[in-house]
Amino acid sequence: MRLNIGENIKRLRKEREITQEEFAEVLGVSCQSVSRWENDSCYPDIELIPTIAAFFGISTDKLMGIDEVAEKAAVAQYLNAFQSAVSVGDIDACIRVAREGVAEFPNNYALLNKLMYALFLAGSDDADIPNWKENMEKYDSEIVALGERILKYCPDTQIRFEATERLAFQHCEMGRKEQGRSIYETLPSMDFCQEFAIWWALSDEEKLPHIRKYISKAYGHLSHGIFRLVSLVPDADAIEVLKKYFALDALITDSDNHTATWADAKMHCRFAKYLVKLNRIEEAMEHLHIAVRSAFCFDARPDEIKTNSLLLGQRIRRRTDFNTADSRPLREILRDSWLAENEFDAIRNTSEFKAILEELK
Repeated sequence: MRLNIGENIKRLRKEREITQEEFAEVLGVSCQSVSRWENDSCYPDIELIPTIAAFFGISTDKLMGIDEVAEKAAVAQYLNAFQSAVSVGDIDACIRVAREGVAEFPNNYALLNKLMYALFLAGSDDADIPNWKENMEKYDSEIVALGERILKYCPDTQIRFEATERLAFQHCEMGRKEQGRSIYETLPSMDFCQEFAIWWALSDEEKLPHIRKYISKAYGHLSHGIFRLVSLVPDADAIEVLKKYFALDALITDSDNHTATWADAKMHCRFAKYLVKLNRIEEAMEHLHIAVRSAFCFDARPDEIKTNSLLLGQRIRRRTDFNTADSRPLREILRDSWLAENEFDAIRNTSEFKAILEELK
């Protein structure tokens, strides 16, 4: 069995921002000895192993890397528990699970990233978190510290990019937009993303599943862009944009195989809002009924949904794949948050609108 002592010493030393010279002085050895350990030229003397492990606050087994398989299994359990909690909006449980994982594996970047994410979600202003504003302030410095640590030391590119985006967003949310923008600008352009560029290196067998996955991700980004565009154009244009969105969604997903999603309810509710503002009440009611049906379908969705379309192929969506900071059912969010917006005041006292609210109970 190959021991990873040198690799672990190098990683732990860099995480603590200790030079080889400083580490050698602590242990009473030469700098050349530390260098040889880290280059895997030789191992430290057996008597030094407990001292090195104690210095880094880990077990000797962990220092030598012989419990790597056990750690991976334990980390996977933490990550599964985290995903189960975030899929139902239980952010307190997310934070608790992530902290427990980090306490056991303080240098696992997947867990550190989840902790950063959970603390970030705790400050969500559009969920049912009553103390979200206090959480934003309380967790700000910890979120920033976790993000900066991941950016500086994490070898996993995907985790580092996730943390980069979240760190930048946190700065913007806290009024530090210039700092956030400078971090955003370090991210690569979508023109150079892996999904776009790797095509030329794939085997023939890999190309079909890859291109469908690429189309799916690209459509996700396009949908998000359309969602943002709607709020930036005049109301009449917003209606036309949303019409194109619905037509595009039916085209991409093959409407016969489509199943209701959280976004369906949100988009139809938003469409109805713009229709009300333009006094197109009958059309607005039609889309509110679609939003209601979508919300009920989403809340009643099975643990696993399989769909097929020509462009996307077979997709499997699991109930636990959903990420949210809101523990309420979608029909409750629709009733108490989205339909409570001022734009619906013009129809709030109509019998049909009241019937919709009653149905959502």
